[in-house]
Amino acid sequence: MAVPKRKMSRSNTRSRRANWKAELPTLTTCPQCKAAKQPHIACPSCGTYNGRHYETAERTEHQG
Repeated sequence: MAVPKRKMSRSNTRSRRANWKAELPTLTTCPQCKAAKQPHIACPSCGTYNGRHYETAERTEHQG
């Protein structure tokens, strides 16, 4: 296993970690109920995807 030969400076460490930013998920609007939803996933509010209705996609008790 490779071991660093020298200590990495704070500026190098922080500049490397500067790209670890979290991104917000992409949201689209549901064509049925116009609620915000993630693309390629059934709508959590009405449970429709690609013109079909899925009951399992609706909110369950553990999702809050």
